[in-house]
Amino acid sequence: MMKFVILAAAVCAVAFGAPRASHLAASEASVPSDHNTTVVPILEDKRTNDNNGTFTVNVKTGNGITMSESGSPSGTNGSVVQTGEFSYTAPDGTPVTVKFVADENGFQPQSNMMPVAPAFPHPIAQFVLDQIAFAAKEDAARSLALADAVFEDPASLS
Repeated sequence: MMKFVILAAAVCAVAFGAPRASHLAASEASVPSDHNTTVVPILEDKRTNDNNGTFTVNVKTGNGITMSESGSPSGTNGSVVQTGEFSYTAPDGTPVTVKFVADENGFQPQSNMMPVAPAFPHPIAQFVLDQIAFAAKEDAARSLALADAVFEDPASLS
């Protein structure tokens, strides 16, 4: 989960931190000649803010990264609830889309690329069930023996 959060932060950093060269061709952008750098143009960067906490952001880059997010102060005690999604292509060519909600319950991403815990209850081996039953019988016998001892001689517990 932590790797995913770091990856999401990196994608957002790339989308927001890239030079604003949308009006320039990649060859016209200012890139130091001693660096092997590819300039990724920002194709769309639309933002609205109505100054009461409601906002929208839509970003598209030349390498296929997209991000859209909106928020409004509709949470508990006026907290801002944010919803959105971002998408990109993983290095192996797999398209990745992550939808999210961020509210009083925290950041809640959803994606088919996120790991999923195995379904529970998973099958339990018979030898484990036998051991659990055996331990339960031992516990019952010990409790019965202790109850008999207390009933016959309460002072034996001291």
